[in-house]
Amino acid sequence: MHKRTSHTAPAPPADLALRPRLVLTDLDGSLLDHDSYDFSPAKPWLARLKEWGVPVIPVTSKTRAEMLPLREALGLTATPFIAENGAVIGLPPSWCHARLDRPGSGRDGMVIKHTGVDIGFIHARLDVWRQRLGVAFTRMDELSLDEVKELTGLDDEGARLACLREGSEPLIWQDSDEALARFRHSLEGDGLRLTRGGRFWHVIGVATDKGNATEWLIGRFSALRGKHPLSIGLGDGPNDIPMLEAVDQAVVIRGCHQLDVEPSAQGLYRTRQRGPLGWAEGVAYWWGQSDRRLTAETRETA
Repeated sequence: MHKRTSHTAPAPPADLALRPRLVLTDLDGSLLDHDSYDFSPAKPWLARLKEWGVPVIPVTSKTRAEMLPLREALGLTATPFIAENGAVIGLPPSWCHARLDRPGSGRDGMVIKHTGVDIGFIHARLDVWRQRLGVAFTRMDELSLDEVKELTGLDDEGARLACLREGSEPLIWQDSDEALARFRHSLEGDGLRLTRGGRFWHVIGVATDKGNATEWLIGRFSALRGKHPLSIGLGDGPNDIPMLEAVDQAVVIRGCHQLDVEPSAQGLYRTRQRGPLGWAEGVAYWWGQSDRRLTAETRETA
């Protein structure tokens, strides 16, 4: 067992005043533990980034309804969020453009931008292709609340919020790989596509993903601040690949699944730890010390 030693908090990056920084992060299986949704191992780095003035932006398959209480729990009410794999973007007042954004009417004055396809259209086309192709799958909105709780580990309220979709629909695939290929091709004709998350397949607009939404937010930050930021992205699933390819420094967090996550990123680090421990490890690798060794609180013990 390695003895934990005291460790002073890393000083702010030397170039922070010259070039601002952004953290864009997946939630489930990354900043949040896959099973318990705990994020306590990441709290020291979250506090440090807040002290440095570095925005931490959730980029998630979760819904806008889920993000409202979760932003408060994570202490991220001053930063934007990307929900439903890029279909929904939430902007706090400080990220809004006076000429381009109408004042927000929701909680915290958030301005909500919908970049994806309407959920009603998605449901209608899923019904059509299930009947025409004779394929087997179950949409999230067809599950009972107890079934959603069992699949996700959420409580009653969390499961209810997870079902309030606006621009994407999770589903459980219950057919062959060959049928999945036919289904994928049929969806593309409707301007829809499939992306794989840690628990579900997600049906979403063909031009909508975490990468496009990430690029949009980085562009908005640059326009408001007049400087292009250095960005780090952290994620554990295949649906995180577009985000990881849109940032300067990417972290693939060791997942609880057996899915391939192979982004084409020049700056890429793969963690040894899972979940929020891996999240802290990844941030420390890029921004913790000049020689990129892990900080004491994230060093793996054995």
